[in-house]
Amino acid sequence: MDENIATLKGIGLTMYEAKAYVTLTSLISAPASEVAEKSNIPRSKIYDVLKGLGEKDFLEIEDGRPLTYNVKSPVEVLSREKERLNSEIDDTITRLTNVYENGMSQVQAPIWRIYGVEKIINQELEIIKRAKKSVNMRIGFLFEGEGDALVKALKNRNDLSVNILASPTCYINDEKTEIISLFKENDISIQKADIPFVKLIISDSREMMHTYTKFSEDKRNVIPETAIGIWNKYEDIARNYDERFMNQLKKIKGKSKKKA
Repeated sequence: MDENIATLKGIGLTMYEAKAYVTLTSLISAPASEVAEKSNIPRSKIYDVLKGLGEKDFLEIEDGRPLTYNVKSPVEVLSREKERLNSEIDDTITRLTNVYENGMSQVQAPIWRIYGVEKIINQELEIIKRAKKSVNMRIGFLFEGEGDALVKALKNRNDLSVNILASPTCYINDEKTEIISLFKENDISIQKADIPFVKLIISDSREMMHTYTKFSEDKRNVIPETAIGIWNKYEDIARNYDERFMNQLKKIKGKSKKKA
């Protein structure tokens, strides 16, 4: 199937409507008989097909004998449809997220194990997206690509209070990564701390995830296939860890002021 036709079907056109529109983009303006001939659409169907495209605002119908069908610019038409689809997808995300979160709250034991680096990073990003007020993190190491993904997600949520305690550096594929610099360069609040080889993210004192992994013998490189995330939605536990985090953060900031 032609890629253009497949895309047009994906945004809601029928096969015949997609074929007719693609044909009209080369003809620009034509009677129904010519559109039918060039697109291989049966003449018995072509008038209903073109009428449908007119109702969907993909073309204009010019009065006359015969009627003339004038195609609308793909930039105009597809930009409009893209905007409409993005809006519909955003609305669907909002509705289904509410359903999902309501369902999650009914789970008897809201603790899950997550295996695999990609899934762990995706869950961290989801936690950031769901956060309403705050995200606090302890970072003792980073997976490949994780730092950039976290920075992007946090920059998109400038409505949140974000605090990070982190080791200054870690190694990814034997290359030294400056954790503190990565976040500071992007204006994200981060404090140097003595963090072991674990990661913790907490949002709104309501949910949290610990991430653990084994390291190479020299204690430098992550062994990705051993990574596991423990996602926890017990609010009492998340609140307890958040309070401990904030106490540690205050102590570190207090020491920094004394040194200054």
